[in-house]
Amino acid sequence: MLKIVAIDRERYINFVKTQPYRNFLQYPSWADLKREWQWNSDFLGWVNKDGKMVGGAVVLYRKVPGMNKFLAYIPRGPIIDWFSDRNMKEWFAPLFNHLKQRQVFSVKMDPPLVRRKWSCDTINQSIQEFKSHGLRGRRLTDIRPDQVFNAVEYVQQELADMGWRKHVVEDSFETVQPQFVYRLNMKNKTLEKVYKGFHPYWQNRIQNAERDGIRVQLGTERDLPEFHRLLALAAKREKSQVRDVSYFEKMFETLILEDPYRVRLYLARKGDKLLSTSLAVRVDGHTWDLYNARLSETMEEPSPYLLRWKMIQDAYQQGDRIFDFRGISTTLDEHHPNFELLHFKMGFGGEACEMVGEWDYPVIPMLHWAFDMYMKRR
Repeated sequence: MLKIVAIDRERYINFVKTQPYRNFLQYPSWADLKREWQWNSDFLGWVNKDGKMVGGAVVLYRKVPGMNKFLAYIPRGPIIDWFSDRNMKEWFAPLFNHLKQRQVFSVKMDPPLVRRKWSCDTINQSIQEFKSHGLRGRRLTDIRPDQVFNAVEYVQQELADMGWRKHVVEDSFETVQPQFVYRLNMKNKTLEKVYKGFHPYWQNRIQNAERDGIRVQLGTERDLPEFHRLLALAAKREKSQVRDVSYFEKMFETLILEDPYRVRLYLARKGDKLLSTSLAVRVDGHTWDLYNARLSETMEEPSPYLLRWKMIQDAYQQGDRIFDFRGISTTLDEHHPNFELLHFKMGFGGEACEMVGEWDYPVIPMLHWAFDMYMKRR
C-alpha cells in the first residue's frame, strides 16, 4: 500500500532527477516561480511500506475567490511508474485523500506520456498526398501515426475507469500545456548525423546566416528587456498576449538558483541589431525551446535557423538527447498561419508527438460540477 507524504526540497530533487519522465515543470523551481503569481505548492512523495520514495509530484494550488476551496494542478506529472504492476487506483487513491485534506475540490494533470508519434517524412508525404487528391482541412490526426503506444492507451483506459475526465481538444493550444509537441531525438547520433537530418534548405539558411555575419551568443538577465521587446513585437504581429518582463526576470532568478544551467537566453545579432531570440530550459537529458521571437515578419530571414542550430549543438554537448521545440498546431493547411510553426520545426528532422493531454478529477464532485458550469457560462 502506498502513502502520500510531504517531501522536503532536497529529497524531492534527488528523486526526480533520476526519473525518466523528469521535466522542468516538475521541479521545485517552477513552483517557486508560480508562487509569485498566486499559486501555492506542495512537493509530494509516494512511499511504499518500507518508506522508499517511488513517485513524486509538484502540485500547484490556487484558491477560489470567496471560498476556502482550491483547484490543484500537476503540470506534466505526476512522476510515477505509469507502467508498474500497480493499478492506477493504488497511485491515485492516497493522492485524492491528501487533496481533500488540502480543501481541493478539483485536480487537473497532464501526464508526461507520449501517446502517438509521426515522423517528419510521414507528415510531408501525407501533405503531398492530400494535395494530390484535392483534400482540404486536413490535420495531423488524419495521418496514420508511425507509432502508437498501446501501454499508454491502457493507462488512459484505467484513468477513465477511475473517473478521470479527459479534456478533448481539436488543436494543441486549447490546453494549459501543448498537447502536440515537436521533438528532435538525438540518441545514438553524432552531431554530424543530426545536421545531415536537416532539410537541405535549412542547412542552406544556416550557412547563409554565418556568411552574412550573424552571430549567436548567450545572454544574461541584463539582456531580458531586449529579449522581451522582440517577444512583445512578435505578439503584436500575431495578435497574441505576452507576459510582462518581470515574469522572465523572476524565471531567470528562480531557475538558476536551483541549477545554474537550467535556463539559457540565446540572441542572434547582426552587428548590434537583434534579429531573433530564444529562451531555453533544460533538465538532464532534455532541452526545451520555451519562448522565442524574431524581428522579421517572414521565415526567409536566416537567423532563426542558425539560432536553433546553436541551441541544438549546446544541448547535445551538455549530454541532452531530446531537443524539444514545444507546441505545434495540428493544422496541415499551408495557408493557415499556424502551419508555419510546424513547417519550420519539421525542417530540423524529428517527429511530432501527441501527449495524453489534460485530465480532470472531481475530488468533491458537486463543487467540481458547479465550478465547471460557472466557467462554461462566463
